[in-house]
Amino acid sequence: MLVVIDVGNTHTVIGLYREDELIDNWRISTDADRTRDEYIILLQEFLRSLGLDRREVEGMMISCVVPPVLNELLGLARKYFHFRPLVVGPGIRTGLPILLDNPREVGADRIVNAVAAYQKHKKAMVIIDFGTATTFDCVSSLGEYLGGVIAPGMHISMEALCQRASKLPRVELVRPKEVIGKNTVHCMQSGVVYGYLALVEGLVNRIKEELGGDILVVATGGLARVVEKETGIIDDVDELLTLWGLKYLYNLNSNK
Repeated sequence: MLVVIDVGNTHTVIGLYREDELIDNWRISTDADRTRDEYIILLQEFLRSLGLDRREVEGMMISCVVPPVLNELLGLARKYFHFRPLVVGPGIRTGLPILLDNPREVGADRIVNAVAAYQKHKKAMVIIDFGTATTFDCVSSLGEYLGGVIAPGMHISMEALCQRASKLPRVELVRPKEVIGKNTVHCMQSGVVYGYLALVEGLVNRIKEELGGDILVVATGGLARVVEKETGIIDDVDELLTLWGLKYLYNLNSNK
């Protein structure tokens, strides 16, 4: 079995594959202070819930944007599984030319998403990842990573608003019935929710104008389904895109 781990700034998603089947996946909070010994306890409990044992794990593929966590995961694999996992980063084969000034600057999760989406659809596209930040990654019809956009995520926008404006309360992120709010809560919800939708739609339209041609819009991340319900600009939603991409890269780099 293969364990794939996607470490984001807010959440870490763990997937378990047997051959090409994703058996299960789990989402936990990302904690830079969590140790390798704590990780093995969590992982063993996940495996035990499926009637499985860690001795059945033969490989691990990691995408990580939080360096302290990566160090602990490497230690986890070394101490408890006795192998070195594959890590998305310089030297890993992706089959995706990165046409940037400095390819090393691209986040591992963004590369994984771009690889996965292109392998699934084989056409020009923009991949939107609704995470802590909202990222837009552009891939050409030839499978070239062209670059992208990084914008604040919806939750970051709300937190910043509450922290910098002392009289504004924290409110639930739900869509109000009308854009023009009649009270402070509805005004804030309208600004964050409708403003965020306008940001997404506006950037996608500008990207399409710049790239030209038929561009597929693929969405992933925690808020992907929520945003899809409010706009017609998204063509495909795959909340587990990153896990599938990690599985693909593991096969590509381990000759399986």
